[in-house]
Amino acid sequence: MLLLLLLLLVAAAQAVALAPRRFTPDWQSLDSRPLPSWFDEAKFGVFVHWGVFSVPAWGSEWFWWHWQGDRMPAYQRFMTENYPPGFSYADFAPQFTARFFHPDQWAELFQAAGAKYVVLTTKHHEGFTNWPSPVSWNWNSKDVGPHRDLVGELGAAVRKRNIRYGLYHSLLVWFHPLYLLDKKNGFKTQHFVRAKTMPELYDLVNSYKPDLIWSDGEWECPDTYWNSTSFLAWLYNDSPVKDEVIVNDRWGQNCSCHHGGYYNCQDKYKPQSLPDHKWEMCTSMDRASWGYRKDMTMSTIAKENEIIEELVQTVSLGGNYLLNIGPTKDGLIVPIFQERLLAVGKWLQINGEAIYASKPWRVQSEKNKTVVWYTTKNATVYATFLYWPENGIVNLKSPKTTSATKITMLGLEGDLSWTQDPLEGVLISLPQLPPTVLPVEFAWTLKLTKVN
Repeated sequence: MLLLLLLLLVAAAQAVALAPRRFTPDWQSLDSRPLPSWFDEAKFGVFVHWGVFSVPAWGSEWFWWHWQGDRMPAYQRFMTENYPPGFSYADFAPQFTARFFHPDQWAELFQAAGAKYVVLTTKHHEGFTNWPSPVSWNWNSKDVGPHRDLVGELGAAVRKRNIRYGLYHSLLVWFHPLYLLDKKNGFKTQHFVRAKTMPELYDLVNSYKPDLIWSDGEWECPDTYWNSTSFLAWLYNDSPVKDEVIVNDRWGQNCSCHHGGYYNCQDKYKPQSLPDHKWEMCTSMDRASWGYRKDMTMSTIAKENEIIEELVQTVSLGGNYLLNIGPTKDGLIVPIFQERLLAVGKWLQINGEAIYASKPWRVQSEKNKTVVWYTTKNATVYATFLYWPENGIVNLKSPKTTSATKITMLGLEGDLSWTQDPLEGVLISLPQLPPTVLPVEFAWTLKLTKVN
């Protein structure tokens, strides 16, 4: 009898040990959840801002707010000059047709760009949902405009190509009557959260099973208003994506850079030293807007080398790089955006070994004439230098060579010759080739094995 009791106690202890950990709805518990490994390994993603704001396509995706919230004169004038009196923001929605949206073409482009995850705006601050939300009657992509489930279609296309799928979701909606009522009540009531925000978040998770939830629109209210911790506890414990899902840090006032999954901190965040928490730099190819603009000019579009340099720096400092494009109201990705994405993909085909699944090295950079950024993987060190030296010699002070050290350049055959100088460090002789023969046009990667 005693033996049976002991066996039962051992079995019970084993069952408890094997049971999945449960998270409680508080930041101390939620912040302790380890990030699923896929996100840190992915490194590069594409962000897509698409909605009714793509119809006026002027100024920025904050068009409605600048027109009728801030009442900025330039936006007032734009409407007066281009639309009849009485034209409302809702009148833009039927023109959001997505007529030329072919999700497989988008997904092929994102795959060719080397993206390992894609994040789509399911609902921006205007409140229009790109899926048939049950609590957004006649203000969703199934009822008006495209008459299609844009979230579902793109998700199916990217997942066919083994690309992870993330959903951007704005907690607030600028002009929603219930949100304005809660605001009037000092956010002591939660009519909007219960009727709109939370039903939509649960619906998105259950319907589309996202790999990532990119939260935004949190800044006016504390996380207690949004019920963020209760949602995240359900997401981590009981949702259909509990083991793989990743979230960011925008879940309420003062959460950014402090609570959640990985940190965005702020748009276009670029730390100058290695942070102690996983982070992501989100930035836009059009430096002046996240949504498509008809008045966009080349001067505001990031150059190929600028994008790749940002990617290299971000990854060296332990971050992921999320690069945004804004499609047109018809569902087209304009050629200049395609060209930039394909350029990133071409660079990653050669240098992806130094990017994907890499880790920050003990030294992240050397700010010499060539500007070097380091990563490491499986005891190999990668040094990506941004500027080709005039004398054809790269000097690296941080790596300590051994008698077995080998140095190569990604994309080229053969070892490079090098010497160890007591003052200058490792002096690496680059191949004497014309620029057209080099594997890439900028940001060349040296692979160093058997170094310390």
